[in-house]
Parts: sequence; structure tokens; C-alpha cells
Amino acid sequence: MYARASAKQNHPQPDTSSLLEESVTALLRRLHDRTLTARELTEVHIARIEKVNPQLNALVADRFAEARKEADQADILYDSADHTDLPPLLGIPCSIKEFLALQGMPQTGGVLHRKDYVASQDSTVVARIRAAGAIPLGVTNVPEGGLWMETHNLIWGRTSNPWNLSRTCGGSSGGEGALVGSGAAPFGIGSDIGGSIRIPAAFCGTVGHKPSAGLVPNTGHFPAAKDPHGYMVIGPLCRYVEDVLPILRVLAGPDGKDPVCQPMPLLSPRQVPIPSLRVFSWPGGGSIQVRPVMREAVDRSAAALRSEGAKEGTLSGRDLDSGFILWASALQAANPDGYESVVAGDKGLSVLRELLLYPFGRSNFVLPTLVTMLSESILRRLPIGFDALLSRLDRLRAELDAQLGTTGVIIHPPYSRPAPRHKLALLTPFDAACTALFNVLGYAVTVVPVGFDDEGMPVAVQVISRRGNDHLTLAAAAVLERHFGGFRCAMREPRTT
Repeated sequence: MYARASAKQNHPQPDTSSLLEESVTALLRRLHDRTLTARELTEVHIARIEKVNPQLNALVADRFAEARKEADQADILYDSADHTDLPPLLGIPCSIKEFLALQGMPQTGGVLHRKDYVASQDSTVVARIRAAGAIPLGVTNVPEGGLWMETHNLIWGRTSNPWNLSRTCGGSSGGEGALVGSGAAPFGIGSDIGGSIRIPAAFCGTVGHKPSAGLVPNTGHFPAAKDPHGYMVIGPLCRYVEDVLPILRVLAGPDGKDPVCQPMPLLSPRQVPIPSLRVFSWPGGGSIQVRPVMREAVDRSAAALRSEGAKEGTLSGRDLDSGFILWASALQAANPDGYESVVAGDKGLSVLRELLLYPFGRSNFVLPTLVTMLSESILRRLPIGFDALLSRLDRLRAELDAQLGTTGVIIHPPYSRPAPRHKLALLTPFDAACTALFNVLGYAVTVVPVGFDDEGMPVAVQVISRRGNDHLTLAAAAVLERHFGGFRCAMREPRTT
């Protein structure tokens, strides 16, 4: 305690506003040179959560008392140890998606049959984050059972966008997006099976990274990943691109429990010469009505990369516009029990009965869950040749792999538009194809903010590359961040119109 107190006396009080906008990398430098203590950093973010969370409903359970103790322990290490031996994320506060087990915290998945469930031990990635010295502040809100882009459930309620409370924050890592976007956490850990990291990152103006399939173990996640291909992945949401790799290095690698996770090299994006990249613009299309602001973001981003020497490529593929059906078919084939088994547990249910009860406020499920279960039930009964669809997916992957090679990246919208108003995503459920296709392809994807629309909502793009090429997406995203300014904290009072 004496060492921490004496260190605090030797530097001025931190600028709170700057701490809410600085990168993890910059914060670590301040902790190492002792111009900032871990306790100060933790207190600033706890205060920010206490200010914004009543409006956002992003953090659903906190561990502030434990976090303060862990921050004090981090300061003792900083003041007494050889800094070359310190854990890589020592003293950095973070948040954890409620789907991931954090010992002593709820892990309900937003479904009523698990409303009293508390994690008895950490998931693999949480254990790794904590061993690296990061300090979890609590767990964040999720949609009911996942698989939806609106973060709402009957246990924790609805989460709002920090840029406009009338808009969705996305899902399923929506609480993470809202918390990081509002400056209340330097980074968070989310998961993604169809866009669940990327859509919240895009809607809330943060960086989000969907790692390559099989790079990070899913052990301790609810719902459990049941496919053998790595469609679901765990990854970070953070303020700046430079923070992704240090976090990813902590998360990545086999744990001996997840059979899909395997050793995979994690190369540095700093070693990627931008003139070596080939950039393929894909503004979207087919049945998805992509708004002009999103198409323009793709065009501006590709032009920015070309201005630094990247070469232009032309993308082709017979099934480029069949992303949603290929994704849905792959998930159905991998998990025939489907979404209903997650949200209903072992009891089973009648979807039609629940739909009839919903208008009277008597259903045990929110509307998007019922619509998703009904769609899944219809899909199972249709005479669809899943084998043929999976063959089409394999063919598309082979076509894109060949075009991208070892240096290609795709620029693509993360959604058809910036964050819509609450509930309106129900009108365009297939627009999730913008992200979902890349889960079943197993590709690496980084979302990076590139500006704002006329209503002040964040606009972002996806940077996509082949499995194992995470360093390419991060290198290209860093260029876009530099060109367009990157992260801006939603510091002003969130709007409600």
C-alpha cells in the first residue's frame, strides 16, 4: 500500500476525459511509467459506468469491489517488480459479454430458464484475460439466447446505443458495443456467430475483430458452440486497431478442451507493406438494400488504401449474394436441435402458443426470439437440400480463397445501414447476411469506424481476408483508422430522437 500511495503522490491527477478515449496501448504506457495508477484508471471507468449505464443498460452485473482490489494488487506489482516480467494487460479494466463464464457473475444467456445461473469458474478466455492482468468490471447485456441484432431479454431488459438512445446497439455483443462506445471500458470480450461482434462495433463506433475460425477457444461459452468448423468465434471490441493484436495474443491458442481450436500463427500487421495488398470492393447487393452512405464508405475506404499503394482487385463468385441461406444452412446442418434448444432448455415449447400469448404480455420470450424459432421450424420442414447448399458454400470459399490469395482483403459493409431504431431490424432480418457469410467461410474480419452519417450515427466498414490472415485485416484497418479518424467516444449526452 505504501508503494502505491507514494507513486500516486508523484504525478498529477489524470485527465478523465483523455482516459475515456485512449487506447489500451497508450494506457499501458502510462501505467508502466507510473504517470497513472491502475486504481485511478479503474475508478475513472467505474465512474463512467455509473454515469452512462442508467441510460444504456449495458452492464448488467458488476464486480466493482473485486476490481478495486485487483487494481491495488496491480499497482503493487508495478511499483515493486521488474516491468519486463509484468503480465501484458496488467491494470487495464475491461468488460465481459454475459455469454462468457466469469466466476461469481451471472451467465444466463438472457434466457429465463437460466435466470439464476451463476458461473462457478472462468471460461478459458476470461481466465486468460485475468492471467494477463486485465481487470473485469462486470458482465454486459445480450439478446435472448443470441442470434439477434437487438440486445433485449426478459431478465436484463433492453440496451441502447450510446450515440442515440432510440437506436439499437446491435447484438449479440450489444452490451459490449454500448459500453466500449461510451468510453466506459477500454476493451471488452464478445463472441460472434453471424455478426455478433461486428454489428455492435459498427453501430456503436468501435473497432471489433472476428478472429479466424479456430484461433480462439470457445470453452465456457453459453450457448455452447456445437459445430466442428469454428463458425462461432470469441474476440475483442476496443477503441483502436492497435489494441486488437495484444488482446488477441492473450486469447488465442488451444486449451486442450475445444477440439476446433488449433495452433495458428499470429503475424504482426506492422510487417504488412500496404502496397503489397490487393483490395476488393464489395458494396453489397442482391436482395439487400444497402444504403448509399454504406456504399460510399466502402468506396472511400478502398480509395484510401489505394492512395497508399494497394492494388485494386475485382471480386467474383456465383454465390456472393446467397450469404444468408448459406449461413443458415451451415448452422442448421451443424446443430439440428437449433435455437429452440438454447432458449427453451430441456422443457420444449410450442412456438405458435407463445406467439399467441405474446400480444397479452404472457409469453416467456421476446418477439425476435419467437420469430427466429418460427423461421427455424419452417426451415426444417422445407425440402431443402442442405448437402447441395454446403457444397455451394465450399465452392464459394474455394473461389474466394483463390482470388484473395495471400495478400487480398475485401471491403464490405457490416450492415445495410447505420444503427436502426429499436425493433426496426425485425423488418429486414436477412440484412445480417452482410456479416454472417464470413462466419461460415471461417474468414478473419475487422470492423473499423470511418465516419458518421447525417444523423450523427457511426458508419463503419468490414475488412475481410482468408482464414489465418488476421494480420492483413488489421493492417488495412489501421490505414483506414488513420485516414478517417477512427474511434470517437460518445461523450456527449446520448440523444433520444
